[in-house]
Amino acid sequence: METPTPEQIDQHYKAMLDSVWLINAVIDGSFMGTASADEKRSAVERNVAHLELMRGKDFWTTEDMAPVDAAIVAGKAYV
Repeated sequence: METPTPEQIDQHYKAMLDSVWLINAVIDGSFMGTASADEKRSAVERNVAHLELMRGKDFWTTEDMAPVDAAIVAGKAYV
């Protein structure tokens, strides 16, 4: 696989931060408030899986992975 460009890496990181936001928002109740518990768990599981997959990539440079790591831990605890 070819190494992504800096712009592509930035887009991947932004997508990860979207998943971080979703996980945290579901957990704190500010998103998906009318969804069933199963729907919420499913959304969190999918986003945790995305974060874990992307976290394992070897192209990261100086991106702050602390919020990503925290969301993975919180999401796993939630489901």
